[in-house]
Amino acid sequence: MNAPVNPPKLFDCRDAFAATLERLAAENETIVAVCNDSVGSSKLGGFKSKFPDRLVNVGIAEQNMVGVGAGLANGGRLPYVCGASPFLTGRSLEQIKADISYSNANVKLVGISSGMAYGELGPTHHSIEDFAWTRVLPNLPVIAPCDRIETAAAVEWAASYDGPCFLRLSRVGVPDLLPEGHKFEVGKANLLREGSDVTLIANGTLTHRMVKAAEILAKRGIKARVLNMATVRPIDETAIIAAANETGAIVTAEEHSIFGGLGSAIAEVVVDNAPVPMKRLGVPGIYAPTGSAEFLLDEFGMAPAAIADAAQALITRK
Repeated sequence: MNAPVNPPKLFDCRDAFAATLERLAAENETIVAVCNDSVGSSKLGGFKSKFPDRLVNVGIAEQNMVGVGAGLANGGRLPYVCGASPFLTGRSLEQIKADISYSNANVKLVGISSGMAYGELGPTHHSIEDFAWTRVLPNLPVIAPCDRIETAAAVEWAASYDGPCFLRLSRVGVPDLLPEGHKFEVGKANLLREGSDVTLIANGTLTHRMVKAAEILAKRGIKARVLNMATVRPIDETAIIAAANETGAIVTAEEHSIFGGLGSAIAEVVVDNAPVPMKRLGVPGIYAPTGSAEFLLDEFGMAPAAIADAAQALITRK
């Protein structure tokens, strides 16, 4: 198949995170960065150069890193605690629960290279459980921006929010979907495309694939609504209920296990308020094999054409 004549430019959301954090730190001297020997992968090199006394590198010691972040917050600092998402969440879940969530510490957790971005490094480096682990914790908004614009807006929102949050960022390049100057609202979905036949819901790296799937469906005469559900908790119940009532079918896709993540969160709202047929696309309860993120997403049925096929099949159950 021929490549598009003018393929969209792809951006690494980590760059938007780093640039925004540096700008905010120049305006607010209480902002500090804490990392787990991940200055490079967290894109904190510029921050380190500009604010060498405000970057704490604890080494490969994620539990300690979260504790350091909590201590800095208790001391009046505004810490962004950064690390590869599988290790930030999996290794230090107890510290996140006790020191951050239970204590309602003003710490911004930033999970870098989430989902299957480290695909070639295998299952130990895949982060396909982090939504499930974090969204059950009280006091902890869970956010997965869809592009660089939303990433920058979410990082800025986090600085103004008095409390903890978890930002889930990928290293996989994605195109711009939201307009420049977009203001992030926690718990608020973005309508990317109108539709009345089925609703496609995603966040993070899957959002632009949902838009492409909707374009494929449009050529088949099917009008698909597309929602960017960046906030997994608190989730936009109003948008979900409206989608169920107005389109009668919902397809979700996520770079995560189908158990406990975005699809599960949406299904909880649907079953309690407006039961309709649903299809949850994601990793089907197994350890994903080794391979590139692009390969793995396609392997698990999340290529745009496969999403479109799943949506079309779901419509027949309405």
